[in-house]
Amino acid sequence: MEKRGVFTHMSTEINKRIQLEIAHVLFIDIVGYSRLSINEQGAAVDELTAVVRSSDQYQKAEAAGRLIKIPTGDGMALVFYTSPEAPAQCAIEISRILKEHPRLQLRMGVHSGPVSGVIDVNGRANLAGAGLNIAQRVMVCGDAGHILISKHVAEDLEEYEHWRPLLHDLGECEVKHGVHVAIVNLYADEVGNPQLPKKFQALKKHSVRVRWAAMTAALFVLAVIVAGIAVFSRYRVQSTLAAPEKSIAVLPFENLSADPENAFFTDGVQDQVLNNLAKIADLKVISRTSVMQYKTGGKRNLRQIANELGVAHVIEGSVQRAANRVRVSAQLIDARTDTHLWVESYDRPLDDVFAIQSDIAKAIAAQLKAKLSPAEKTAIERPPTTNLIAYDRYVRARKLFVLNYDARIFENVRQSIRLLDQAVAHDPTFLLAYCLLARAHVYLYFLGADHTPARVVLANDARDAALRLGPDRAETHLAAAWVAYLGYLDYETALTEVAIARRGLPNDESVFEITAFIARRQGHWEQCTRNLERAVELDPRSVFLLHGAAHTYQFLRRFSDMAQTLDRALAIVPGDATSRVWRAQVDLESRADTQPEREAIQNIVTEDPSAADVIAEKWLDLALCRRDAAETATALVSLSPEGMQRNNVPMSRSFCEGLAARARGDPTAAETAFTAARVELEKIVREQPNYAQALCTLGMIDAALGLKDDALHEGRRAVELLPVTKDAWTGAAVLTNLAITYAWAGERDLAIKQLEEVVRMPSPISYGQLRLHPFWDPLRGDPRFEKLLEDSKKPVALK
Repeated sequence: MEKRGVFTHMSTEINKRIQLEIAHVLFIDIVGYSRLSINEQGAAVDELTAVVRSSDQYQKAEAAGRLIKIPTGDGMALVFYTSPEAPAQCAIEISRILKEHPRLQLRMGVHSGPVSGVIDVNGRANLAGAGLNIAQRVMVCGDAGHILISKHVAEDLEEYEHWRPLLHDLGECEVKHGVHVAIVNLYADEVGNPQLPKKFQALKKHSVRVRWAAMTAALFVLAVIVAGIAVFSRYRVQSTLAAPEKSIAVLPFENLSADPENAFFTDGVQDQVLNNLAKIADLKVISRTSVMQYKTGGKRNLRQIANELGVAHVIEGSVQRAANRVRVSAQLIDARTDTHLWVESYDRPLDDVFAIQSDIAKAIAAQLKAKLSPAEKTAIERPPTTNLIAYDRYVRARKLFVLNYDARIFENVRQSIRLLDQAVAHDPTFLLAYCLLARAHVYLYFLGADHTPARVVLANDARDAALRLGPDRAETHLAAAWVAYLGYLDYETALTEVAIARRGLPNDESVFEITAFIARRQGHWEQCTRNLERAVELDPRSVFLLHGAAHTYQFLRRFSDMAQTLDRALAIVPGDATSRVWRAQVDLESRADTQPEREAIQNIVTEDPSAADVIAEKWLDLALCRRDAAETATALVSLSPEGMQRNNVPMSRSFCEGLAARARGDPTAAETAFTAARVELEKIVREQPNYAQALCTLGMIDAALGLKDDALHEGRRAVELLPVTKDAWTGAAVLTNLAITYAWAGERDLAIKQLEEVVRMPSPISYGQLRLHPFWDPLRGDPRFEKLLEDSKKPVALK
């Protein structure tokens, strides 16, 4: 049943708003509500409330005080005072969450329009206006699962490229009082409802009504104007205008010193100003990785930069260091109007630089009218260290510790560890350096570059040092979370520590990053992608985060999403070799077409021969799929001495050489290489008998060498140690390798059975890999394998 057009709602949240203003409304209705018993109705409303409250957009808007919730009996209206994207994004998130609530059937409608507060005859605060009325009327045009939006909102969303594929024009629908409203259906592969709503199906049968639509709509608009409900022309919001008012990006400061080495010092000043502001929960502050891409050197287009980062304000500055003096200048600019809101210069002794950074942060917070709690004020005024040499080493280490998905990562992390060791040697009380040192050590362990107990001890030592120095510091708890997660796969402890850290680090994208990656290993795939997107909001130009999302989509065989995500990365760094190759690899994975990736690699190495080292792992994989012995040999030359990481499983260089020899039909060379690899792996397994990744690779080696019993024991033991129930990410790779072990050992039936299990779950398996990779040669020609090939063309169906 359609609800009333004007809502009354007793709520202090409205704060007695009387003025007319634009709001962005999401109307939600429980389909079939009236057919439920009273108890069932109450349970359905409670379930709806829980679903809505778990939406990221809901939580963010509520935390910012920019949301009003209106219960409507059999649903609710959410009134956002943020941007036109907010209700649409919230609807998408709810649609995804509903997959875990199959009994709850919803329809949703979105509109942006005028809303005003009123005081009714009982003195209660209420909301009224065309924004609410039309959102509700848009909603009633749909059926269960539909997310319908007004054409007006669709036109706003079309300005953002990522929304365009989701918008599907339906035409006009007749609603209450004979009004015709232009409707757009919002849906994608896994959200919304692509079916034509029943009202539009009926409309097709009665097309005679269409010629009255324009006249009726025009009369409706005229009535709205005459009634004084709205005097606004079409409401458009550009990205910078839609950005939160208290949002800011601290751009790299300019080094005015004569010595180029002072560039690191300048970066440190800017970095600490950013870190100080990021501790203020009332601000949205863009992370370091994204802002550092806007280095100084020419005139900046601040409006464009703010638009790309999704902020309203930017800070620019300069640093000049001479002898024992430093001069720091900073200015706050409203990027929407290019207005300078605040400018200040500080000329002080060098050892007073951290006080300057605190003063700048507090001044900016005051200009933006940001609420500053006593704890936040204390955190801002606390210097990271009093030793400038230690701080220099820390800044250099942070610059190196920018994670990526290519072969440079291990050397960069090792070099950052050396610098951080120097930092804490110069200042044994440098808590932030210990926190980053703990993360760097445990990262080397986790990725298999040094998967030894000694490396975990180093991570624990650094974490414990931070705990001694600041047991209540948010940074300490975040470091403890990384150690628990990467060192022990202790998700519960890690998430507990993250929850504590988040209170003191409201703008730290790594809080959402670690939450996303833990969710992925727990098999919560949609939760993983949601948290990665939240991390990207704070670090919108982080290629690492986008690569993480792309890799997730690859495991889910959602190759169109994978391609779109990598396109976003390439829009940020068009020349990035890893992104270019990975984007071309989508064709190999989805269609078994190797040509795009081959062309991409050839172009990259022609432009920059040194890039061969960065893309060597993907090049080797491609060459093996192409059965090109010469290309395989070339890729092997560029491969790191440590070998490669294939789906989170380390594979030594000797193993890769054995694989290449086996693929080209050289059994003697294959035996030599695999024997050498076996010596390396046996030593690791003797020292770490519970290292599942090493065991599964050893099983593959023994299968290749004809040691069948050993191979089967090792492969199965690896799966026991790291089942997908413990680690859905690497566990799936270990299961895949067990299938390969079975195939190489001549156990075709076991291989097919194992592969059938893997194809049904998120895993490294794809149509292209099965069709082309030499791993699967022993199974070719088996009808069961051919069926699995067809099955692997489809996205993974999540339970």
